[in-house]
Amino acid sequence: MRGADTVSGVDLSVVFLGTGGSVPTARRATACLLVRIGGERIMFDCGEGAQRQMQRSTGLVQLDEIYLTHYHADHYLGLPGLLKTYDLQDRQRPLRIVGPQGLHNLFSVLGRIFGKLSYDVELVELAEGDAIRHDGFEIRSFPTEHRMRALGYALVEDERPGRFDPEAATRLGVEPGPDFSRLQAGAAVQGSNGAVTPDQVMGEARPGRKVVISGDTGPCEMTRVAAHEAELLVHDASFADEEIKRAAETGHSTARQAAELASEVGVKLLTLVHISSRYDVRDVLAEAREVFPTAEAPRDFDVVEIPFPERGEPTLIENGARAAAPT
Repeated sequence: MRGADTVSGVDLSVVFLGTGGSVPTARRATACLLVRIGGERIMFDCGEGAQRQMQRSTGLVQLDEIYLTHYHADHYLGLPGLLKTYDLQDRQRPLRIVGPQGLHNLFSVLGRIFGKLSYDVELVELAEGDAIRHDGFEIRSFPTEHRMRALGYALVEDERPGRFDPEAATRLGVEPGPDFSRLQAGAAVQGSNGAVTPDQVMGEARPGRKVVISGDTGPCEMTRVAAHEAELLVHDASFADEEIKRAAETGHSTARQAAELASEVGVKLLTLVHISSRYDVRDVLAEAREVFPTAEAPRDFDVVEIPFPERGEPTLIENGARAAAPT
């Protein structure tokens, strides 16, 4: 009999609400990602039109947190409208907004636009290497290389218990039922010849999933460290090879550089965002695929579903957010 899974599956998906570069186009909004993990809804960057992108796909999600990678306007201009809409909807529960140093200064300016809100907004400034704890995972910050102070973020799930072996438990005289559950929860139970402990019937612990979001950055060592064996890496790919010098000057990456980094650290799926509107995205993606053949360049409203590793690979679903949009 195959060992039972000790943890019920937690849904994890990434919705691409804004995949374009610094200038929005008719088809691509500026930087905005929505991560859905269990019952939590977490946004990374909030570019212009973020609330409209949600209304066109997922519905106007009541976010739990918003993480900003840095304070260039294309990464936060959606905040005033979204915060004011929540106020008009009589939101009551607090909203946490997280970013690098300078967040309080930013909000001293933005507050003049959206005014007094009916709900509390908690502002959290992170230093490099800080983490925010959640139930079952944490979001870790890491420094990136841009023209200003900027952070990337790694969502890292906790290690999961190994698989429970019911046949081994039965051989040790444990009765199926509540005692099986107690063993899986980490408690010892009585068997036919004395106490049976979890280590006798549980397999090795299994790693959780990891999603890494680089924000705007040149290729850098800390992204390599953070993205090691990640299920999904969302990486800046602002430029094509022909402008590698300009990429370095402006603190961005080429698609090939992002692909090289992903290949070096064993990423399962690489998604390229922030591609400049001067390019045909297909051409930029082709350069990346010479290094990382399964790289993707999501469009707005595409979704990546991320199962546990033993259940399959991360999968890009084209237009997945709109296909499941509320009517």
